[in-house]
Amino acid sequence: MENRLQMDDRMVPRKIISLQINESVQMKLLQSNAVFDKASKKPGDPQIEDLVDETSAKDTSSKPTNEATVGSFGDCYSAVSSGKPQQLDMAEITEVHSKEFHASQEGMELQSHHLHLASCSECLEMENSTIESVRYASAENLLDLSDDYCGSSDEMVMGEDNLMENTRQNNKSGKPPNVLIYVGSNYLQYLTKFQQVKSILIDCLDNDRYAIYPLLEEQILKEPWADNSLLLVVACDKPVSEQINGQFMSYLSKGGKILGLCTPFCFGEIKISHKNELKEKIHRFSFTKSDGTDVILDAFTSGQIFLKEMNCTENATKDLELLGSLTDLEKDIVIVRLSYRENGGEAVLCQVHLEIPPDSTEIQVQEDFRALKQSNALRYEVLTEILKHLQLSCGLSEMPPLTPVHLLAKAEETQRTFLRWLRPQLDEKGVLKSPKISLKVVTKQQPGLEATPSSLPLIVESHKFSSEYFDMKIYCENLQTQLLGQLIFFSEVIPTTMDVFDGLMLQLPEEVGLIAIAVRQTQGKGRGQNIWISPIGSAMFTIQVRIQLNSQLGQNISFLQHLVALAAVESVLSIPGYEDIDLKVKWPNDIYFSNLMKLGGVLVNSTLMGTTFHMLIGCGFNVANSNPTICINDIIQQHNKVHGTHLQLLRTDQLMARTVTVLEKLISTFQTEGANGVLPLYYKRWMHSGTQVRLWKEDGPAAWIIGLDDSGFLQVLQEGDNNVVTVQPDGNSFDMLRNLIITKRH
Repeated sequence: MENRLQMDDRMVPRKIISLQINESVQMKLLQSNAVFDKASKKPGDPQIEDLVDETSAKDTSSKPTNEATVGSFGDCYSAVSSGKPQQLDMAEITEVHSKEFHASQEGMELQSHHLHLASCSECLEMENSTIESVRYASAENLLDLSDDYCGSSDEMVMGEDNLMENTRQNNKSGKPPNVLIYVGSNYLQYLTKFQQVKSILIDCLDNDRYAIYPLLEEQILKEPWADNSLLLVVACDKPVSEQINGQFMSYLSKGGKILGLCTPFCFGEIKISHKNELKEKIHRFSFTKSDGTDVILDAFTSGQIFLKEMNCTENATKDLELLGSLTDLEKDIVIVRLSYRENGGEAVLCQVHLEIPPDSTEIQVQEDFRALKQSNALRYEVLTEILKHLQLSCGLSEMPPLTPVHLLAKAEETQRTFLRWLRPQLDEKGVLKSPKISLKVVTKQQPGLEATPSSLPLIVESHKFSSEYFDMKIYCENLQTQLLGQLIFFSEVIPTTMDVFDGLMLQLPEEVGLIAIAVRQTQGKGRGQNIWISPIGSAMFTIQVRIQLNSQLGQNISFLQHLVALAAVESVLSIPGYEDIDLKVKWPNDIYFSNLMKLGGVLVNSTLMGTTFHMLIGCGFNVANSNPTICINDIIQQHNKVHGTHLQLLRTDQLMARTVTVLEKLISTFQTEGANGVLPLYYKRWMHSGTQVRLWKEDGPAAWIIGLDDSGFLQVLQEGDNNVVTVQPDGNSFDMLRNLIITKRH
């Protein structure tokens, strides 16, 4: 194919490859004039005896950080002194994009060609011309290509150490793994719709197996797209022409799969009927899964429904399956599955907007936003079920590999104190052994460092540390503590932050205030045997706290979990301007959006040694990952939309530091004033005043929550009785407010 194509400089390419460059590499290319440095520096062997000297270089917290960095969630932030993220305006983004840069690599003839970002108009023109060239090339029988070949499917990833790594997995259907999205005749006009559809497909599909592209109208009529795609998504809101309809039906006749999203396109023994009262409204519908169970959820409806043809034959009925209908009295049909002929052609057509997220501009009413957010996880479940109907893989991709742990500190002296304690704890190989996770101490990042679930490198040289997910400067600016959180173990991917403390908790010097922070956890822990899902965008940390047994909090140690949940909520609500963000505490240890959806939780493990409680506190809450449920930044954006405010989005590093700061203050207040010192703020933030609960079992006696006792257990007033009783959970894993057990009467 190479000799059939012509490059933008009219040269003929020697080899065609597809390159995907991640954001961190893009930024490094821009900042360094895009010259890849191939020199490999081989670090020397670390000397454990010199660990303390190695950390005497420069205080991490005092290092100026003025460069623009890529935020942990894909947004561009500028690290300003306030510690709050500043998004680059369009002028700055345009300026960055306008910088041309080159990639040079020995043996690769890339020096004379520009590398552009995806939104560049010049790139779009080049893409169109390349598509036109490919059309002529692919129209012939290219005998030297395999049957399942598609140029776009051999995805190559450019990284920092390896120039190209083939990551595309072959599917077994014999077709290239392309998913095409058709949004109408004017692609640019419907670009938002394309992005919505693509976004949810990326979230649902196994991203290692499929490549997603727009299908333009001119391509439908001229190019051999039908033989090179596994799925066609039709999301146009206007009827297609007879020619295009014929191409879609031809695709089905060859065994193609179609997903219709609120489109007039249909075939077979059904037809479209318009109902204006359903247009652009939130309605509840029921979806039947493959196992026969029903899922009930709210969605944005299109104003169209499906009707069976009156003269539908018995054979035609076999090719039609009703999957979803509204729950109103008329039970209007909104999702159907249709088979087409004998080659396996199949379509699932929907008249509910599964592609529209709750924070879309189409959603203007607060009640609609809440209804859609509550149904958001089910929206993903329904679409995943539909994609499986159409024989696509929705399994999760493999977890990313584990990464080393970095030792960071707000002050140099804190780090030196820890290293002086650490040195005699190491064996002859420089390993701090532990039953769960051992730490291999090294001075700096070096090739060949292996991270496994039972052994992680601990890198103690901190002045060269950088991560796109964690800004040490922002963390330090927001950390205003005397002790907690002053020393940091940071890892981008770790089994669980709780296990890092195994072997450390009881021996750590009191003056270091260690916190373990992770971007992702592969074995996150929740209450009981629950698993804590840990996606990028969540604030996740474990911190150790020592509490004396004879102190006020030591005498009511179970209250600590309430203080941690309250601290997480206060980390947001105590920021000026953010006081009305709808975050709540759910007893005993959950963080909620209003009284609707869980955002995070707290896990506390305690060990009593002598007269000291060693408390290990794990906390995680969703800051910036919108799917599949909700995050704090979703709530902020919705608040801005409803109230006309311009509150900035928040960061994980910022809120973790603020949470630890608030927690230290709450602990201090409890130790001096007891529960009464913190309960007024707790009641202000919790969601339970006047809530009715059931005792013992689902249909047990009713009671009303009135507050907490000094130990942090719920106090309730029984129905028909003036007695106040203290209750505790029955141990179920789903809802600690269910089936409460009476422990004592007042």
